[in-house]
Amino acid sequence: MASKAAARARFLNSPVNHFYMMIISTSVLVVLGLIMVFSASSIHAIDTKGYAFAVVLRQFIFLLAGVPFAIWLARAPLKYWTTAARLGLVISLILVVIVMIPGVGKEVNGNRNWIDLKVIDVQPGEFVKFFLILWASYMLARKETSERTQFNVIALIGPGFLLVIAAIMRGGDLGTTSVIAAIAAGLLFVSGVELRKLGWVAAAGFVALAAGIVTSDYRRARFLVFLNPFAPNEYKNFGWQPAHSLLGLASGGLFGVGLGGSRQKWGNLAEAHTDFIFSVIGEELGLFGTLSVLILIGTLIYSIFRIALRAKDPFSRYVCAGIGCWIGVQAILNIGTAISVLPVVGVTLPLVSYGGSALLTTICALGFVAGVALRDKEVSKELIRRFVKK
Repeated sequence: MASKAAARARFLNSPVNHFYMMIISTSVLVVLGLIMVFSASSIHAIDTKGYAFAVVLRQFIFLLAGVPFAIWLARAPLKYWTTAARLGLVISLILVVIVMIPGVGKEVNGNRNWIDLKVIDVQPGEFVKFFLILWASYMLARKETSERTQFNVIALIGPGFLLVIAAIMRGGDLGTTSVIAAIAAGLLFVSGVELRKLGWVAAAGFVALAAGIVTSDYRRARFLVFLNPFAPNEYKNFGWQPAHSLLGLASGGLFGVGLGGSRQKWGNLAEAHTDFIFSVIGEELGLFGTLSVLILIGTLIYSIFRIALRAKDPFSRYVCAGIGCWIGVQAILNIGTAISVLPVVGVTLPLVSYGGSALLTTICALGFVAGVALRDKEVSKELIRRFVKK
């Protein structure tokens, strides 16, 4: 027993294994995502496009574009990243302002958070998450390496995040706002802000969230219904999707009804391949499938933070931590929505749900993390020993 524990500890403490864990978990999640997007979207694709592969084909195209780009980003020198990071806030503001331009911005499900490029629609909020992480990490790292030992990190990055959040909320996108606010809180925590101050920031954030919910009839109804989606007066309205998400999960059993056998995707879950793909996984692959997804996402987040802890420069450390917070919080929001412990906020399950912008941005962000791992001398030395000198 002691030898097994020691072997497990050696495995988890090996830097190159953190790199492997990230690459393998990412790859499995992406492949599983393609399979489940096809299964969950096939009926919708036939109804809207005329053939079953319409949705998953777009996802696959974004994947083909994203993987080589992420590989290139992993090999990019750190100075290129810092150059992009300096402009991160400006780029983020430009992206959220473009959405407001009539004829350019597109409204979907009550949220004006898309750019209509005629051939495809792009969700700039996904890119904003990454650019804000880069910008905030650059600011925090610059202050950390400066001669000033005391500085107010809340005042340093808070106004920038608030500007972007205010612009996004004008379009009604509460989901993206929640993720960005959580990223800001995560970076503040990592930077060493006192818990008392962080608590005040969190309290202010919850008050703002409550105000955003109360001032919108649509958001208020979606928030209240998650407590009991089967309520007679709500079931056929705002409770419909969370209720049928629970029905799908409940009918999956241990190993599911079989791949492609979901009944809820036949019109009951309008967002089966995006917001509620976790429910389809639970219905078709059962408890085994949902636990596998949780393990894979947990492994990915764990590996990202372990890579962050070994980063030699503060900028890389902050960016990796921000990416870990982003993926973790977004997964919690998506899965919490599917199991109806959180209100529907409309965010995707990272690497799994349909969404070209989300998939492309997440893969590029993971390309940065891979680059940080590869700059670790111990990791690069071990990879050369295993794959080059054989």
